[in-house]
Amino acid sequence: MYPEITFMRDRAQVAEPVRIRVIIFEAQELYRTGLGLLISKQTGFEMAGYASTWADLLALVHREKPSILLLALSPTDIPMLELLPGILAGSEETKVLALLDSNDPEISKKAVRLGAAGVLTKDKPSSVLIKAIECIAAGEAWLDRSSTATLLRELANKAKTPRQSPEQMKIASLSEREKEVIKIVGKGLKNKQVAEALFISSITVHHHLTSIYSKLEVTDRLELLIFAYRHGLAEIPR
Repeated sequence: MYPEITFMRDRAQVAEPVRIRVIIFEAQELYRTGLGLLISKQTGFEMAGYASTWADLLALVHREKPSILLLALSPTDIPMLELLPGILAGSEETKVLALLDSNDPEISKKAVRLGAAGVLTKDKPSSVLIKAIECIAAGEAWLDRSSTATLLRELANKAKTPRQSPEQMKIASLSEREKEVIKIVGKGLKNKQVAEALFISSITVHHHLTSIYSKLEVTDRLELLIFAYRHGLAEIPR
């Protein structure tokens, strides 16, 4: 009998398959678990974590740096979309697919403007969801026809208007609430005092500041104050 010969491949030449690591944000446990099970069963996919609050999501994304953030939004979450730039600031490789309850062009436009690479409504089949994740992970965008048409019209209108300076564009990206936070911070108040003045929690103030830092491209409170005083977003205390 001939001896059995085993050919060993050079491990250095065998590349590990690229896996799409996914984090799911969803407040409802049942829906969150269902999405996780669906993704875990897909070849080439890996669950990197779950979050049910925006505070947990911020920490999770910065720690795990996933390929995809699956952002399942309820109507009450829509105002919190303003936090998205701050969440993504700590993970350049993470792309966002927003899952919406309804096909609202304005909400879709807002999600894309704040950093989402794709938007999908929750009534779509699971196969479409998986396809959307794969496309976004590959560097493509995922939008339905109505959202695409709305965004293209907006871009066309912007092309007809005079271009803003980079500083003006940064300021224009701020929400009204973020401008209120900057104005109060400009008075020299700490986070707790800002929270009391606006009747919000200190955690929410922290989230607003994270988003503000990202939008204005400043790294700390001192740089924020310099920017705010220079551009009239806050008054220098007397």
